[in-house]
Amino acid sequence: MIEDYSQKQISKVGRGLGTVITLQIFGSQDEFILDQSFRLIAGYEDRLTVNRDKSEVMDVNHAAGLHPVQVSTSTYRLIKLAVEKSRENFGFNALIGPVVKLWHIGFKGAHVPTDVQIKEKMVLTDPDDVVLDDNNQTVFLTKKGMELDLGGIAKGYIADRIRDLWHAYDIRAGIINLGGNVLFVGSSPRRENGKWVLGVQDPKKKRGDNLTTATVGECSAVTSGTYERFLEINGKKYHHIIDPKTGYPVQTNVAGVTLFTRDSVQAELECKRLFFAGHPIKDWKNDAEGRFGAIFIYNDDRMERVGV
Repeated sequence: MIEDYSQKQISKVGRGLGTVITLQIFGSQDEFILDQSFRLIAGYEDRLTVNRDKSEVMDVNHAAGLHPVQVSTSTYRLIKLAVEKSRENFGFNALIGPVVKLWHIGFKGAHVPTDVQIKEKMVLTDPDDVVLDDNNQTVFLTKKGMELDLGGIAKGYIADRIRDLWHAYDIRAGIINLGGNVLFVGSSPRRENGKWVLGVQDPKKKRGDNLTTATVGECSAVTSGTYERFLEINGKKYHHIIDPKTGYPVQTNVAGVTLFTRDSVQAELECKRLFFAGHPIKDWKNDAEGRFGAIFIYNDDRMERVGV
């Protein structure tokens, strides 16, 4: 029988990373831990954001085509991971920013660019044009106009670091919710079997309307989908997930993929891998490697579960 420590809990809600953040811990009512967690988030956001003119990542972008820029260890590690995964060419590309900005889907001024405009920007998205120096922790974007954007994996990386902090304070259980990127820490005190229950968004309804639920152990849960931001012109919809191979919104029958992995940064990357694949990948599920399962929801309302 799991000890009932669910009554002793504390939570805090705040804004950061462009979203609403909710942190909840069980077995403690120490506000200091949550305050430290939000300070950690703010520190990473200061270094990684591209939504302000000044940050370590923006320093790299401003120096594109000019010179390498030295960054802090955590920023360098995340940039290196992003570049390495971008070079695998499975759908994630941390250099796709110039093309995404061209479409601007989900924001004022969104439009369908011309083929010529897309091709002009596509030459700025090659991850092989990034030079990394491990000894000096420098990053060099070799072409002027290139942009590095870690938004696709930063939340996951930060969630994992919050979990590290909580482990340092011996937090037994908690939930890290960075605007839909959810990381369950420890075993749930609410259920005798220690499992957590997560609602899976219905792609055709407003946020919070769930199509199904998943019962999972300690893990990270992340969703990629076409339903939250799109542009509609003459009856045709263009969603916001751009295919790095074409510069156009990816053509897929998948409305959304929710997947469950051991680490949150891993979830961010693997979610994109499965979304761009458009279907379950053979032998993808591997508990030993921290890939626990996924739920596919298709445009025709079909649902397919892998391991959950």
